[in-house]
Amino acid sequence: MMRNLVNGAVGGALATAVYSALLMAADRAGLLEEPPPRRFARLALPGRDKPRRGENVLGTIAHFAFGSSCGSVLGLLSAGQRVPVPIGTAYGLLVWYFGYQGLAPSIGAYPPVPKDRPGRQAALLAGHLLWGTALALALNRLRTEKAPMTAELAPGVREQVRRVVPTPEPVSAR
Repeated sequence: MMRNLVNGAVGGALATAVYSALLMAADRAGLLEEPPPRRFARLALPGRDKPRRGENVLGTIAHFAFGSSCGSVLGLLSAGQRVPVPIGTAYGLLVWYFGYQGLAPSIGAYPPVPKDRPGRQAALLAGHLLWGTALALALNRLRTEKAPMTAELAPGVREQVRRVVPTPEPVSAR
């Protein structure tokens, strides 16, 4: 369990680095107005109206901490099993939805998704889909057992499946 938690945290940090590269590109393209980690940090510091010293560093630390925390959750849920890439991508979508439809509007960082600028939300959605995909790939790479998921079924479950669906006898060619 601890290994899954740590693998999730490491995978989440690696995926956050990939996502951060996309955020930088979106910011340079003028899609973000202000990168979300910096905006969230500004809300946490006194004097929200103007840029504060240290908000970039605080934003980066908070972004990686949040990405690692969310990665830990998927690491625990995977229980050491291989995570199919589409599951990771869907998990990224889930994190985006709760972050930008729930958390961000509730603290005043961004308006809810339907009321926000479409370009910003498209960039953030693409980033989170990329994050989830990178997380699944990282978790799969960090696993110690490299056998396919079906071979890792618990022996009790495997035995129950064999009782319900018996293995057919081989037919000899005559």
